[in-house]
Amino acid sequence: MKTLVDPTPTTLRAARRQRRIRVASVPAGHVYVAHLQPPDGDGTVDLLPDPRPNGAPSTSQRWWPPVMLDPAWVEAHHRDFDVFHLHFGFDAQSPAELSALVAALRRHGKPLVQTVHDLRNPHQPDPRPHRAALDVLVPAADRLITLTRGAADRIELLWGRTARVLPHPHVVAEPELSAPRPSHPGFVIGVHAKSIRPNMRPLPVIRALTDLVADLPGARLRVDIHTETADPRAHAHAPETLAALRSLADAGRIDLRVHDYFDDAELWRYLRSLDLSVLPYAFGTHSGWLEACYDLGTAVAVPDCGHYAEQRPCHLYRMSDDGPDPASLRAAVEAAHAGRPAPRADPARRAAERRAVAAAHRALYEDLLR
Repeated sequence: MKTLVDPTPTTLRAARRQRRIRVASVPAGHVYVAHLQPPDGDGTVDLLPDPRPNGAPSTSQRWWPPVMLDPAWVEAHHRDFDVFHLHFGFDAQSPAELSALVAALRRHGKPLVQTVHDLRNPHQPDPRPHRAALDVLVPAADRLITLTRGAADRIELLWGRTARVLPHPHVVAEPELSAPRPSHPGFVIGVHAKSIRPNMRPLPVIRALTDLVADLPGARLRVDIHTETADPRAHAHAPETLAALRSLADAGRIDLRVHDYFDDAELWRYLRSLDLSVLPYAFGTHSGWLEACYDLGTAVAVPDCGHYAEQRPCHLYRMSDDGPDPASLRAAVEAAHAGRPAPRADPARRAAERRAVAAAHRALYEDLLR
């Protein structure tokens, strides 16, 4: 019998056989999730767009609170997706509500993937609600992912589950990722207090830094904070902290900037203006801010809580609820000062890493759907 030869190239035949996988990602509209797709955009994983929350204007890109976490959404849309992948946004869900979500997914045979970004939620002062949520989600997930080996070990210890470790993809995109850093005089240390979320201890860190800045040639300390901390109507209102910072600024000890949230372009300019970004966190797990600093070549000093130090090259200091250990903070700042220029991500390696992370997610979804 004559053998028929398929003239189609092998790679093309494989691509044709490869099914497109539809993922209900919670959320989809977040830079981390967007960068789980290949940089050339030719992936075979389709993310469902985030449903607009009630009350959000039609022009808004807001994804929270996530509509997909409602079991009624799963009941109505289970034919529209193959895999349900939960990242974050479940802060307001009770264990009972999350159990109902899991039950809805099970009823329709939809596998659940959970990426454990946070073992301790940086937005919640009490760790118990987040732990209760993870006590539902981690045992129920068909596959688990996390970002560092230390976090995976902690998941194994707490729940007896194995999590796949996949690194955080780049945060800054091209052309900014490859753009040169502008030069500036001196050594600029930055602390961004943002809106003083519960895991932040900015004042003790800033006060400790003011004591050592004078000993570093050319050093100055820039402190940023959001305008809403000055608004009595805002949830983030922090008059005592703001008054203390203004007192330090009036004494010439810090360069204080009070402003609204940065957009991406403003944030990249800000990070490039720093030689060192000090993260004033008393608890937490992983950091996208740290990844952005690495993308742009800004050194980072991180506390010894969580697993920040495992993500990228950085300087470590000891931190407690009361504030930083001054000696270790000084050592971290001095090391950053002496080690200029800071390590910076290579764009080609970041692109290769992103492709590998995207392929790993694709393979994990395929394995679940076999």
